[in-house]
Amino acid sequence: MEWLNYHHLLYFWLVHREGGVLPAAKKLRLAQPTISAQIHALEAALGEKLFTKVGRRLALTEMGKVVYGYADEIFALGRELVDTVKDRPTGRPLRLTVGVADVIPKLIARRLLQPIQGLKEPIRLICLEDRPERLLAELSLHNLDVVLADAPVPPQSGVRAYSHLLGECSLGIFAAPSLRKQLKGPFPACLHGAPMLLPTEGTALGRTLQSWLSETGLRPRLVGEFQDSALMTAFGEDGMGVFPAPMAIEAELVRVHGTPLLGELPELSMRFYALTGERRLVHPGVVALSQAARQTLFAK
Repeated sequence: MEWLNYHHLLYFWLVHREGGVLPAAKKLRLAQPTISAQIHALEAALGEKLFTKVGRRLALTEMGKVVYGYADEIFALGRELVDTVKDRPTGRPLRLTVGVADVIPKLIARRLLQPIQGLKEPIRLICLEDRPERLLAELSLHNLDVVLADAPVPPQSGVRAYSHLLGECSLGIFAAPSLRKQLKGPFPACLHGAPMLLPTEGTALGRTLQSWLSETGLRPRLVGEFQDSALMTAFGEDGMGVFPAPMAIEAELVRVHGTPLLGELPELSMRFYALTGERRLVHPGVVALSQAARQTLFAK
């Protein structure tokens, strides 16, 4: 069996990531000739050239790009292993640091995180709320274990993260009783001219609803756009305008906020994702919320 020298692989990986032998040597506190010799040894072991000279800099060969991709995966898994072990100190609760995108309804976030409380192993839950792009940046720095979002990781984000679909449900339009009495006609025609609250256009839900309104020809009177779903719900509860929300929390909206369903839009849906730094879900808290979401909250 042929064995790969992972020290040699690490030196090769760092040379490309740091932009050359000199910066890699400084980071590793080794002499440049030592780094070069180790890379030559790796090339000899693999039987392939990994770098080529382009002017005064080193560029990856086609095989070098392949090897770098594998090396990146290998060292990412290594960091993941260390982080997992460090997060499980003996005798202390395991921590789960969750980033919640501000567009996620708080009732959905609470339902997603509830199963963590029922685990045999105690977990200390830490929740942070922010814009999705900021939460992704924190995820890339390993400051978060998972991000709850309404959209997968954008391809152009440049963040190494994976999107795990938790589930989806149709959308409903809700209205405070005082406002509902003022609306005339059947749903959804009654939305024409009605005061409406919407998520901002930068959100997946905002884009979906704006597109649907355009296609149907309905022209509600837009009285407010909100990045934060809780603030939108609070204004909706006060009767400022009708507002959208996932049907998965219809009962809670009636019970907690007193805003009954005006009508369902079965052709429109809202998706929810767990964004993590690893391809496989590892943290027991993330595994629990993922399983519960698929089996109960978003079960067909």
